[in-house]
Amino acid sequence: MQPAVRIPDRLDIPMPEIRRLAGGTGLYVLNAPQQEVTRLSLVYRAGTRFQSRPFTAATVMNLLAEGTEKYSAAEFSERFDFYGAHFETGIDRDYAVVTLCTLSRFLPQTLELLEEMTARPLFPVPELDIYRERRKQQLSVDRQKVSFRARELFTQALFGQEHPYGSFYDRDEFDALTQDVLQAFFRKHYTAGNCFAVVSGKAGSEEVQRIETFLASLPAGAGVSFADLPEPVTTPLVQERREEALQTAIRIGKRLFPRNHPDFIGMQVLSMVLGGYFGSRLISNLREDKGYTYGVFSAMVNLESAGYLAIATEVGAPFTRDAVREIFRELARLREEPVGAEELKIVKNMITGDLMRILDGPFGIADVTIESVQNGTDNGYVARYLEEVKAITPERLQELARRHLNEAGFVTVTVGAVDECAPDSDPVLPDVPKTASV
Repeated sequence: MQPAVRIPDRLDIPMPEIRRLAGGTGLYVLNAPQQEVTRLSLVYRAGTRFQSRPFTAATVMNLLAEGTEKYSAAEFSERFDFYGAHFETGIDRDYAVVTLCTLSRFLPQTLELLEEMTARPLFPVPELDIYRERRKQQLSVDRQKVSFRARELFTQALFGQEHPYGSFYDRDEFDALTQDVLQAFFRKHYTAGNCFAVVSGKAGSEEVQRIETFLASLPAGAGVSFADLPEPVTTPLVQERREEALQTAIRIGKRLFPRNHPDFIGMQVLSMVLGGYFGSRLISNLREDKGYTYGVFSAMVNLESAGYLAIATEVGAPFTRDAVREIFRELARLREEPVGAEELKIVKNMITGDLMRILDGPFGIADVTIESVQNGTDNGYVARYLEEVKAITPERLQELARRHLNEAGFVTVTVGAVDECAPDSDPVLPDVPKTASV
C-alpha cells in the first residue's frame, strides 16, 4: 500500500553562525558534525558586470589554479587529487564563487593550496595563451548553436549592449587580455573586503579556526567603489536567420524586478504554472498538444540589480510562428482566466518538493545561505517564501498576471530558419516593430 503523501506546513532551516573578521570578510558557519567532509565557498563580488575589458572576469576565475610561484597547474591538480579534494569555480553577472570540498582531516593541507591560488595567482603567460585560444574556438562553436546565440541576443534585447547584464563581445576581444590586465582585476576584486565565505559540513571550532586563519591571508586591497548601472535599453523583436538550421531557438520574456520586490514570489508561482514543470501549460500546449518541441520552460531570473521572466524553447523551424503565437496565447490566458484550484495545488506541491530536495543536506543549505546573503536576507526567507506560496490564491495570480504580464515590454528573440514571426497585423502577438533582424 502506497504511503500517504505529506506536505510539510513549514520548512525551517538552520541559521548560520555569523562571524565578522578583521579584514572585512563575513564568515557564515553551518556546522554538521556528523559529516567527515568540509565545504568552503568564497563568494566574491567579481562577476562579469565589474570588468572593464571583455572576458576579464571569467578568465581571472578560470586561471586561479593555473600556477603560482610555489605550485604549477599540474601540481595543484595532483595535490587536490591526492587528498581526495574537489575544487570548482563558477561565475555569473554579479558574483564569482570559488568552492573547496575536502575530507575534514585534510583541511589544513587543502586550505594551504586554496590560499596559494586565492592570494598569489600568477596567471602564467603560457597558460593564458592556451586558455585564450581554447576559449576563442569554443565561443565560435557555441555561437553556431541556435540556443546559445538566442540566449546572448535575449539578454542584449532586454538590457542593451551597453548594459553589463546585456553585453556580449566578439571572440577577438580575448586577444586584448594580458597578464597585467588579469592581475589588475584580481588585485581590485579578489580581496577580503569584497568577499564573504560559507563553510558547511564538519565545521567545528577546530575547522573554523583554521578557516579564519586562512581568510586572514586574503589580500586586503583597497576599498572598491561600484559605478551605477546604466538605464536598460529594450529591443522588442530580434531575429537572426539561420537558413540551414533545422530548429529555431525562441526566447520570450520581460524585464521585471529582483528578488527583494514584494511580487517576486508570486511571479515565481505564476512562472511555474506557465512553464516551470513537466505538466505546465506550455508543455501541455507546445509539446503534448501541438508537438512543436521536446521541451519548453519559463523561469523568473534573479540578478543583484534586476530580474526578468524568461521563456525558452527550440522548435522545428516550420513551427516558429505558431509556437510564438501559442506562447502569447498562454500569457493571455493567465491574464484573462484564474488558475484552477487543482492546478494550483499541484504547482504548490511541486514548489514545496523542489525546496525539500534543495535543502536535503548541509551543502544544499549552504547554497541557500549563499543566495540569502547575496540577496540581503537570511535563511528565514525560506519559511517566509513557503508561507506565501501556500497562501497564494488564483485571484492573486490573476492580479499579478494583469499587472506584470501585459504585452507592453515583452521581448521576442528567434534564431533559426524563419520569416518574420511577429508581423504588426497579427492580433495575437504584441504590436512590435519589425526591427533588429540580423
